[in-house]
Amino acid sequence: MTPNPTGVQEISLPDGTTGWLVTGYDEAQQALSEQRLSKVLTAEEVGLTPELTSAMLRQMLFLDPPDHTRLRRLVSSAFTARSVEALRPRIDQIATELLDTIAGQETVDLIETFANPLPLQVICELLGVPLEDRAAFRDWSAIIAAGPARQHEMPEALNGLLVRIRAMLVDRAARPGTDLVSDLVAAGEEGDRLSADELTSMVFMLVIAGYETTVNLIGSGALMLLEDRDRWIRMRGEPGLLPAAVEEFIRFEPPIAVTTQRRATATVTLGGRTIPAGSRVMVSLADDNRDPARFPDADELRLDRSPARHLGFGYGVHHCIGAPLARAQAQAAFTALMTRFPDLSLAVPVESIGRRTDFQRGVTELPVHLRGEPS
Repeated sequence: MTPNPTGVQEISLPDGTTGWLVTGYDEAQQALSEQRLSKVLTAEEVGLTPELTSAMLRQMLFLDPPDHTRLRRLVSSAFTARSVEALRPRIDQIATELLDTIAGQETVDLIETFANPLPLQVICELLGVPLEDRAAFRDWSAIIAAGPARQHEMPEALNGLLVRIRAMLVDRAARPGTDLVSDLVAAGEEGDRLSADELTSMVFMLVIAGYETTVNLIGSGALMLLEDRDRWIRMRGEPGLLPAAVEEFIRFEPPIAVTTQRRATATVTLGGRTIPAGSRVMVSLADDNRDPARFPDADELRLDRSPARHLGFGYGVHHCIGAPLARAQAQAAFTALMTRFPDLSLAVPVESIGRRTDFQRGVTELPVHLRGEPS
């Protein structure tokens, strides 16, 4: 799909209706901060039962201020730069332990053995998800994140996740711990507490948003480094480039390619186009991050591109609250890989690697030689 010159175009949605897609950087910033583009969706629009809508969508991703502001404030302390920095030693330890388990092998799938379990274990430990529930959380999260591709499995996954989350909340109310779910149960702000639906929705959001997107970031970043040996060699020799490189990975291949829908509550003008009230609007982060008007040589991956002020984590009040944690995990993952397996190489041709083509961007598998056999 080729964006029109304004960066805003009318598109046909899967249900046969018309919507609007924002593909220019400046237009995206405006759309992502436009208060007349509401994030609140009805049960019919998301295709869920009223019960699941209330239990899953009373969270920041699908709310507008002031509800969004209140909920974000209640969980923001867990994701500040200082809080994430305190988690770094444990993240490094998990990455090292995962690589220990594969060290004796010649060829592995890096997604299955490393990119997937690292963020899963980190978010589960942060939330206090019991060990016996983590495999189920992983499977259900994969179904939910796949969207329409696994629509037939969605009801069972959503209901299964909801039952487990509710059981966790009951347990933390009776036996509080030091995890984030315990903090949410006890959260209070000027006498205000999270409702039952807000609690289940917030945990649901943290599981899905805190896991799948980071898998995509680590997997895509590893592929970008390994598909060009010069990149891998340079990164090994210049580890100080890693923070900038992670930002470039997010710009070049954002884990979320297209945002969830917004609905215009009034007529809105974006990029010179008039969007009528009631219209559905989506923002293409993948296109916005390749806008040549914003990024010189936008289709070129530059490990030292600075500053890479991409929109991969969104913009405005809905800027991803977990961005510091995602960055920390990606940096830990690439550091551990380059340190432990400096001669890591692809085990298959680049063109044979499966890619995600839905609203997310990532790789479905990444076979690698741990000791550098030629691909």
